[in-house]
Amino acid sequence: MADNNKPIQLGLGRPLRVIISGGGTGGHIFPALSIADALRRTYPGTEILFVGAENRMEMRRVPDAGYDIIGLPVAGFDRKHLWRNFGVIVKLFKSVRMARRIVRDFKPDIAVGVGGYASGPTLKAAQRAGVPTVLQEQNSYAGVTNKLLASHASAICVAYPGMERFFPADKIVMTGNPVRKALLEPGCDKAEAKRKLGFKADRPLVLVVGGSLGARSLNNAMIKAIKEENAGKEEFDLLWQCGAADLGRCRAEVEGILPDNIKLTEFVSDMATAYCAADLVVARAGAGTISELELLAKPAILVPSPNVAEDHQRHNAEALATRGAADMVLDADASSRLWTDICTVIANDQTLRLLSENISAMALRDSDAKIVAEIAKVVAKH
Repeated sequence: MADNNKPIQLGLGRPLRVIISGGGTGGHIFPALSIADALRRTYPGTEILFVGAENRMEMRRVPDAGYDIIGLPVAGFDRKHLWRNFGVIVKLFKSVRMARRIVRDFKPDIAVGVGGYASGPTLKAAQRAGVPTVLQEQNSYAGVTNKLLASHASAICVAYPGMERFFPADKIVMTGNPVRKALLEPGCDKAEAKRKLGFKADRPLVLVVGGSLGARSLNNAMIKAIKEENAGKEEFDLLWQCGAADLGRCRAEVEGILPDNIKLTEFVSDMATAYCAADLVVARAGAGTISELELLAKPAILVPSPNVAEDHQRHNAEALATRGAADMVLDADASSRLWTDICTVIANDQTLRLLSENISAMALRDSDAKIVAEIAKVVAKH
């Protein structure tokens, strides 16, 4: 916020009106909701309208959080089968017309884009209508939509250094990525968290989590470790989240041979407790996950997904690995390397301590408040 910790005076004489657009994944939706919550805390009465993509997860998550949302028919381009994109282009033109009408009817003071299919037509419509825009880029390698919108944006909030490669340097503001507040609640007791999850309090715990849907390559590495590498003989416990789609296969593969110190689960509903209990986290390299690990100072082995736009998860993981803030195992190497890396890292207290110190040093705190401060500066200026 401002230097005196008081909100910037907007001088509107009425509630602030904000459009927030983007989504498609939790990595876009959670920051968007955090920004919305911070806006309402700072400027009570703020009118917020979300604009997302039809049939994407934001159409469910945003209303569940108490906000209104309008869905656009926009969809992503199929880069491998170009002939399939005629329908995509038709949807894009429809979305552009809808976005213009949304901006005209809602009359926002500012539009905020968090990345994802819907943010392109929505933020472009706002810019053409003379509405100031702020972008929030979560990743270390900027997405196509934000790069296209950057030249006419008023401010670009980022989480990694070196983003001048993609954006005008004078518009960049280092804010970090907002994360779910529930994960950062104080009072975590590691021993109690381990007992709550069903593990022994005095043994190291590894958390293997591939996101809410799981990750097949992580699951394959775990199956191989159990079948071929005597997993379970080591002096640590492991919580393995495999995801709903792969649960049946994983259970069948390890039936009768799953060691007592490894627990297989479909989904970890209480991530705050799981993070608290974990001495080492094995995860994908999405921007939201990395921000959580940084703020919680958790030693991590990152296995970036190769199935994301611009290979941004690998860039995210490399940004940490080159600073000694995380170990990185490429997806293609997970089957052959991951279990060895897990055993090596969890057994070395000095390695765990250095990873924790280095990842914590990269954390940017109070990101939601910093982004709201930038939004307020832009509104006040205009």
